[in-house]
Amino acid sequence: MAKMTKSQITSTLAEATGLSKKDVSNFFDELTNLAYTQVKKEGEFVVPGFGKMVKAKRKARMGVNPATGEKIKIPAKTVVKFRLAKAAKDAVL
Repeated sequence: MAKMTKSQITSTLAEATGLSKKDVSNFFDELTNLAYTQVKKEGEFVVPGFGKMVKAKRKARMGVNPATGEKIKIPAKTVVKFRLAKAAKDAVL
């Protein structure tokens, strides 16, 4: 099964809501910008019933270069994770 593209999602939502494709596309863009801003500033962004983006710190650790087998040190860094809401899991699984 092929993944839906942004334009396919926009078209589907526009038909379902009666909004124009441009309005739906603008909403998507603003939601994305809001999510990124909130995660950067507050550490998390929640979409009720869908899930939340969370900023998390990873500790430094040892790893292995798969090409050479050499052990390397992987530095600590901050990453963004997505945690799926229970309602979304229940609806899909």
